[in-house]
Order: sequence, then C-alpha cells, then structure tokens
Amino acid sequence: MKEKPRTKVEFWTDFKYYKNVTKLTTELGVGVKIRVRRILAGKFHRYSGWRFKDYFIHIEHTLKDIIWGNIKGFFGFIGGFLMSFFRLLPKANRPNIIFLKGGFVCLPVGLAARFFKIPYIIHESDAVAGLANRILMKKARKVAFGVPLSEETLKEHPNFVWTGIPVGPEFKAVPASRVPNLKKAFSFSPDKPLVVITGGSQGSENLNETTRIILPELLKFTSVALVAGRKHYENMIDLKKYENWDNASLESDFRMWEFNTTMNELMGAANVIVSRAGATTIAEMAGLKKAVLLVPFEPLPGGHQVKNAERLAEAGAVSMLKDSEMMKNPGKLLEEIRHLIKSPDLCTEMANRLHEEARADAARRLAEIIIEEA
Repeated sequence: MKEKPRTKVEFWTDFKYYKNVTKLTTELGVGVKIRVRRILAGKFHRYSGWRFKDYFIHIEHTLKDIIWGNIKGFFGFIGGFLMSFFRLLPKANRPNIIFLKGGFVCLPVGLAARFFKIPYIIHESDAVAGLANRILMKKARKVAFGVPLSEETLKEHPNFVWTGIPVGPEFKAVPASRVPNLKKAFSFSPDKPLVVITGGSQGSENLNETTRIILPELLKFTSVALVAGRKHYENMIDLKKYENWDNASLESDFRMWEFNTTMNELMGAANVIVSRAGATTIAEMAGLKKAVLLVPFEPLPGGHQVKNAERLAEAGAVSMLKDSEMMKNPGKLLEEIRHLIKSPDLCTEMANRLHEEARADAARRLAEIIIEEA
C-alpha cells in the first residue's frame, strides 16, 4: 500500500472466515481500504495414508467427513466458481492481478481467473503443494513458496520463487536476557525451564490428552503452559486443578489458556515449544529463534505436516515425534521434552538452524512480486 497507495484491493474469503477478516476494511493508509467479500468454496476431504479397509474401520469419519463432506464440498466448489465467474464477467470488474492463498478456497476463483485470462499468483506455504495449488500452478504467473527450493527446481520451473512465509513483525528473535522477564509476565518462575504446548487456535485433541497423561511427571522438572484451543478447552477444564493461585500470584508451575492473544510473547518465554507442524506456525517459531519439538498429524491431506517436519528434522532444525507414535506411547513425548530440557546446547543449535528458515522480508517480497506482475 505504501508503494501503490491508489491500489484498489478486494479480499475474497470463505463464508466461515468472513467475520474474522472484516477488520481488514479499516484504513491501512491514506484513503486506502480493503473490501471484504464472501465466496463459496468446497473442500475435498480425504485422509493421507488410509488403506481401503480403513474407510470401513473408521466408518463414522467415512460417512460424515468423506462422503457427506465431499457432497457439500462439490456443491460449494460449483457455487464458488459461478460466483467468481459472474463477478469477473464484466470487464470493468476484472483486476490486474489475483493473489491466491488458502488452498481449496482459491480453486474456484483461480479457475475463473484462468477462463478470463486474468493473471494470478499463488503462495504455497508447505513443503508439499496442496491439491488446489497443484491444479492451479501450471498457469500461474508466479508460484511463491514458503520453504527453500533447490537450484534444480528453480531451473526446471522458472515461475517458482522462494519468498518465505509472511508473519507478524512481533515474531522476531527473543534475546536470552529478555526470557526471564517474559516468564515473569506470565507468572512463571524465571529460574525454571518452561515448555509451551500448543495445537493452534483450535487446539489439538491428541496433544491435549497426551499432556493430561504426562503432566504430573512434566511438572517435576519444568513449568508447563498449555494452549488447549477453542475447540477442546472445555474438555480440558479439569486440568485447572494444577493451576493454583494465591492473591493473583501463581503458586504452581502450570497455566492453561483457551487461546492466548500474545502467542509471540508466550512462545518467546519458552525454552522448548511443542507444536503441530503447520507451515505458518513453524515460520513464527523460526522468527522467534526457539527450540521446537514438532508433532505432525499424519492423516492430513498429502501428509504435508509430516513432510514439513521431516525436512526440518533432517536439517537438524527441530526434533520430531509423529502423532501416531505419541498416541501409542504417551511417554515418548515426556522423554523427548525431558531430553531437550536437559540439552541446552542442542536447543541452541536447533533454534539457530530453524531461525535460518525465517525470512523477515517475506511480506515485502510477495508485495513486490504482485506489483511487478500487475
């Protein structure tokens, strides 16, 4: 917006997230506003690694998520394509460029753009491209990736570029001298190691339940901050018994939140972060320069979380424990955390290597590409 203040911008979003992004209509510069519009979309549901018999073993998920979910998804996709088609049909309404970010929501818009020969740019955060992006990337002007690309890949695909993943400016390296003060701000002891466990804003049932099992042992050697997530918080409310307060002073080494609005500060206070392996979350932790234990969830489409985690684990930038291994033996999560807490040099080395993945200029680079192509 600073480079092109007269630019008109529209943000098309799924109905589900419309309320969350309407704040973007606030002014970003002199006379510049973003118009937010709803668009229908449909997700193709499937589970990575499922064999034929698994669809009968997990019949409840098969009926609810896969069969019924894909019926709804099909009509959502058709509706989204028609909405996009008729919005873009008048030449006066056609943009100079379309930026696609968000997987299945982008597919109907991208296909309509392709029909009208409107140039578009894609951003793919994960180590493996999702189905929607795989369909759209052949005709994209540029495909920006959140992860580094090999020279061979860049030569083979001249429209590919590594930009990194844009994150908020608050996700930057935390000096060691600031960590004790951050711990105190959340009422933890500044002299005791802190483990932050998070499954994202919605939470992770498996991470939560495993934490429930190992928490008594964890508290013997570390403080624990659990972000249980909006979806699962009520099921974890019994863990509040470990959270003891006396006159607004935390007398225990445990705190739990439904969601924390200052995740950069909470994760910045951590000695070790335990997290799912979503690309944006990884980028935020890389910016903070933290030691991370990733617990990827294998059934997600394309196994993208596993591939995100494996790539970084092979580079020595994170530790990794697959969700299925954790669920078979919750004690493995306990031992992985214990090992990291007792290995500060290893944590420092991992944090440094992970921080190399962070690109502070990701947002600017993407903006420059959009302007160039427009």
